[in-house]
Amino acid sequence: MKRKLFALNTDWLYCPEDDGSFGRKACSEKRFRPVSLPHTNVELPYHNFDNIEYQFVSWYRKHVALPSSLKGRRILLNFAGVMTASDVFVNGRKAASHNGGYVPFTVDLTDLVAFGPRKENVIAVRVDSRERRDIPPFGGEVDYLTFGGIYREVSLVAASPFFVQDVFAKPRDVLKKAKGLELSVALANMSGQPRSGTVEVELLNQAGKCVCRAFFPEVEVEGRGTFELRLDGLRDVALWDVDGPNLYTARVTLKEGGAELDSLCVRFGFREAVFTADGPFLLNGRQLKLRGLDRHQTFPYVGGAAPARLQRRDAEILRHELGCNIVRTSHYPQSPHFLDRCDEIGLLVFEETPGWAHIGDERWKQVTYNDVTQMILRDRNHPCIVLWGVRINESGDDHDFYTETNRIAHDLDPTRQTGGVRCFEGSELLEDVYTMNDFAHSGGKEVIRDPQKVTRLARNVPYLVTEFNGHMYSTKSFDQEERLVEHALRHARVQNAIAGHPNIAGGIGWCAFDYNTHYEFGSGDRVCYHGASDIFRFPKFAAWFYESQMDPEVRPVLRVASRWKLGERSGGGVEPLVVFSNCDEIEIHVGGEKRGRFKPDRERFPHLPHPPFFCTGLGNVWGRRWQDLRAVGFLGGKAAAEQRMAADGVPHQLICRADDAELIADGADMTRIAVCVADRYGNALPYATTLVTLTAAGPGTLVGENPFSLVGGVRAVYLRAGRRAGTVSITAAVARLEPQTIKVRMRPCRGVRVR
Repeated sequence: MKRKLFALNTDWLYCPEDDGSFGRKACSEKRFRPVSLPHTNVELPYHNFDNIEYQFVSWYRKHVALPSSLKGRRILLNFAGVMTASDVFVNGRKAASHNGGYVPFTVDLTDLVAFGPRKENVIAVRVDSRERRDIPPFGGEVDYLTFGGIYREVSLVAASPFFVQDVFAKPRDVLKKAKGLELSVALANMSGQPRSGTVEVELLNQAGKCVCRAFFPEVEVEGRGTFELRLDGLRDVALWDVDGPNLYTARVTLKEGGAELDSLCVRFGFREAVFTADGPFLLNGRQLKLRGLDRHQTFPYVGGAAPARLQRRDAEILRHELGCNIVRTSHYPQSPHFLDRCDEIGLLVFEETPGWAHIGDERWKQVTYNDVTQMILRDRNHPCIVLWGVRINESGDDHDFYTETNRIAHDLDPTRQTGGVRCFEGSELLEDVYTMNDFAHSGGKEVIRDPQKVTRLARNVPYLVTEFNGHMYSTKSFDQEERLVEHALRHARVQNAIAGHPNIAGGIGWCAFDYNTHYEFGSGDRVCYHGASDIFRFPKFAAWFYESQMDPEVRPVLRVASRWKLGERSGGGVEPLVVFSNCDEIEIHVGGEKRGRFKPDRERFPHLPHPPFFCTGLGNVWGRRWQDLRAVGFLGGKAAAEQRMAADGVPHQLICRADDAELIADGADMTRIAVCVADRYGNALPYATTLVTLTAAGPGTLVGENPFSLVGGVRAVYLRAGRRAGTVSITAAVARLEPQTIKVRMRPCRGVRVR
């Protein structure tokens, strides 16, 4: 009776209205339309909208026929995330309620469903997406939007009544030649009578090869029981590290009388992560200075309802394009797909419980306790996660509340430390790591506070800066050059100061991407322009600073932080010309003439791996001397990177690209379609506000405004896959430039589904 898992993401019906009859098994579905999950309750513009527009009650319905072969199993319905409160009805009977939009919940359908091809079951979900004061993060002001809908996936599990409920893999002695693995195996017996069985554990490497197999004595379970199992003497085990994210899988199989009843696989890594009292963060015994950015999980148009592909790509942007080694999931548990990709590419994660500044009443706190519990149960096998955030972001002290959240975290996961993000000095330290939002730097001499000044403790404690910059210097991608440069340099100054401070583990800047917010925050269009990249994930100059800190062996980087226009700065001119690069030296050429060779500014930025370059003494560039720019970066004396910028500022080309060449035809998969008006070298022209019209032909749908004006010379929409295989052709057209056509293939959806 092996476990069966079914994706339940297609063929849902959706109605943006509240009607009590929708919870019945039989009701009129004329007002419903078909949708696939993940799904947002309303698609919105990328800015200039009111959060009230998604704050309403809606309903989802799905008709499911369960094969007769599943009779006798436990039927479990898993919701990965529903925003914000939900009531689940099965065949007209209320099966469950859940408060909170960021953690999963499971509904046991066993006694509510019928089996057989002619016995249809109806699942109905009432989704309340209003900002309810009894549910975190609400109750006060919140500087981000939550959106609405069944915005993460739904799955159905058919398992034996005696099954493996959970497995927690805890590597130990990872720095020794002979390593160990402890497994907490939770078994559930829902048969109503005592059952006994044996447990088999297989350890599989990244290639799927079994490197160890162990059998454990028979156990008896009545109801639920958790058993601690150990594997010792594991040799030739590769560690998980940021530069070598080696992953293993533990497959736990439950057998009864020699017959397999159930099995569950969990992926994990052998690694040791410690924030030390003296300051350094140690990964596998070596010091690693943490450098990263905070991330909101929301996207233009669809809010949080982004499918796996987009979630995974955000991790890739942070690690591969921005060169970060850590991300904070501000301010809530984020998509499992995002965390999976962090595991795979070596991006460390600080994950925290939902909330923003406000602490509610006892009922509210009970929801937080559940949020902390479910966050850790869901994610404790991820090797990327090195710290649990068990404090409401920027909230005041609450001794009893935070004593309990820390207790929950340590009980559920004794292998990791806890942190709690605060923004004021002298906050009570109940966590293992003092995590602080430090906004000291406002352009002046003070860059970062000393940890002991912040903690007001007489001793050193583990200390991590979890936000800086952000609202202190909000910067739009289409701002004047001077502001964009200063925005990037503020990130550079703070990261330099943190890198040089022996008692600070690292710094996580606010933030990776611009995001939508409430009217109390952000700019006039209700966007917080705090990101190193914009809301569409296009880089600002600050993103180029982070990119430039990458090891040049990974990729040589050279980014000129300039529009290369004489009227961009107060007083005119282009000096100092700032360049972010990981090269040893750079040369600047204007036209065909070399104007100078420069080294990184290690005097002002002595602690950065790769300080910025400040190029001065370029000579006269006015009048007819104003010509194209050519910057060349050298590594070991050899040219390794180059960038050219046109002097004329005239649009020469329309660029249209898809991030992915193919999608899965499941009705939900999406990729970004990026559009840019550029100079002859491919640089976006920031003041091109040209009207772009997109047309699409084939089994896919464009998501976003269309036509649209460019923002900072760029803009994006998304292509959502339909349900048919084939090819979608997208054509972008603007005035005075040749249209561009791209193609994206739709692969058949091969997943097993219960219809």
